[in-house]
Amino acid sequence: MKRSRGVVLVTRANRFYSFALLLPLAGYSVATTQAAGPWRANEGNTRGWMLMSPEERIAHQATIRSFANYDDCHAYQVAHHRLMQERAMRLGLTLPDHGRDACAHLRPSSDSRD
Repeated sequence: MKRSRGVVLVTRANRFYSFALLLPLAGYSVATTQAAGPWRANEGNTRGWMLMSPEERIAHQATIRSFANYDDCHAYQVAHHRLMQERAMRLGLTLPDHGRDACAHLRPSSDSRD
């Protein structure tokens, strides 16, 4: 920074460095905002993702998001896992046994401690 008659002058380089320091914070803000959004199906949280067509993936995500109670959601999830397991067996693939429960947020609060 340059001083001229007691006033701090901001140079082009200083503006660049200030921007460069704030840029990671902006990225963090966007990442945390996206994480708080609705559940998104992806290869990391959907058993059999690679065995589904793009249309099936969209439909699966919409279906999971549509449930209002745990029992219906869990019944769909079990049926989906069974279907993906059958597809994997036909192709000689092995799917992971466990994963995140996409329906867990619908459990009654008394069941969440189990």
